[in-house]
Amino acid sequence: MSLAQVLFYVMAFVVVGSALFVASTKNLVRSIFMFFITLFALAGLYVLALADFIAITQIVIYVGGILVLILFAFMLSGKETLNVLQQQKSKFISLSKLPAILLAVLFFVVMVNVITKIDAGNIGWIKQAISTNTEIKPNEEMINNIGINLMTRYLLPFEAISILLMMALVGAAHLSRKERGAV
Repeated sequence: MSLAQVLFYVMAFVVVGSALFVASTKNLVRSIFMFFITLFALAGLYVLALADFIAITQIVIYVGGILVLILFAFMLSGKETLNVLQQQKSKFISLSKLPAILLAVLFFVVMVNVITKIDAGNIGWIKQAISTNTEIKPNEEMINNIGINLMTRYLLPFEAISILLMMALVGAAHLSRKERGAV
């Protein structure tokens, strides 16, 4: 087994294990930090798949943006809400969770079926692209072109979106703040 395969299996185990921990734990703080680990390990899987741009995007958008928003939502949530979450029943399998368990098992069966039945070398559109020599081969110019476009042509839309997200964050902080006179 090569080093790349060992790294793939280790990162896949980290992704699946931390995602299961996120889904099964009742502690919101630990769940958020394990979600952080899940997203980083997923970015590592993208690097192993030679999808560097997707890995960087995963880190910048999900780890850098969305997870920070989740942390802010956690910090701004009231103590009463967190106490209610921690006082829920601690049974792992219960009748109320049966539809979710059935859906998860069904999704797992479909995913295993797709993985075992697919033959990536015999997919029609891939064969056609190879035979007509129209496949896109990765090179350094593609990544440089993406970087140049992001910092020139698409800079204004990214800045506008960042301002809108900042306004939403300030609005959420203002709405969650309690009035001094209210009980």
